[in-house]
Amino acid sequence: MSGTSNPEEMGGLRFGYGTNGFANHRLEDALGVIASLGYEGVALTLDQDHLDPYAPGAARRVAAVADRLRDLGLGVVVETGARYLLDPWRKHAPTLLHDERERRLDFLWRAADIGADLGAEAVSFWAGVRPEAVPPEVAWDRLVDGCARLLEHSEVPLGFEPEPGMLVETIAGWRRLYDALGRPPGFGVTLDIGHCRCLEPGPVPECVASVAEHLVNVQIDDMRRGVHEHLEFGEGEIDFPPVLAALAGSGYRGLVAVELPRHSHAAPDVAARSIARLRAAWAAARDAARPEEAAREGSR
Repeated sequence: MSGTSNPEEMGGLRFGYGTNGFANHRLEDALGVIASLGYEGVALTLDQDHLDPYAPGAARRVAAVADRLRDLGLGVVVETGARYLLDPWRKHAPTLLHDERERRLDFLWRAADIGADLGAEAVSFWAGVRPEAVPPEVAWDRLVDGCARLLEHSEVPLGFEPEPGMLVETIAGWRRLYDALGRPPGFGVTLDIGHCRCLEPGPVPECVASVAEHLVNVQIDDMRRGVHEHLEFGEGEIDFPPVLAALAGSGYRGLVAVELPRHSHAAPDVAARSIARLRAAWAAARDAARPEEAAREGSR
């Protein structure tokens, strides 16, 4: 990592919140709550009840959301992890790995177009779980082809998310995909901090450093080793001040958005607790950096 531990040079972090954690709110209301709590952005999941890319009048709806985001001063990334948007019977299906992969690709194209209209900083997506009937090599070829076609279409940076249980679930898997695509400049990483603790072999700050130059989107949540369950901060095993220091020191200036998709039942309270804990962790990271910098200054 080429960053610095100097708290004055580390820069700020921009915290956001995922709208998939406000599934029981109207989107306009969710955006208002998120902004009023002091978040600087949203990770906006395209879904039936919020911003449905297939709904009649979708273009007018997108324009209205863009106005709302601008009025509230919120940055935005577009997330594509809606559970039943494409098929009412199968969660997250079809993916780029299925026989019906063209339906997923059409959705991702629409997401990229909406991202451009919203002024999104990134559009985030993942591989999906390999169907049992699809051989691994066929699934891989389909994924590479789908990503390449999305790259050709999208004007917005793409953040590919390694996801536990999916065909690409680790940073190493993302690197293999990145190489297979020819290392294109528009193909970045969506890094979920909890996933790093869940699956990656190294410490979470080292995961951040290893992909720093490719980061276009960050999701943040707590998690335990080997258990893919998004937890509130303090309920898992992650020490957040070093993680936030690694993000800031890496030069990343995109959104760091809370990812708690199963907490909609208490969304305002959870969001309030989350921003308070993130701010406390960020303050601790900056406090920890000051003695190190003072020691360096004293030795000169």
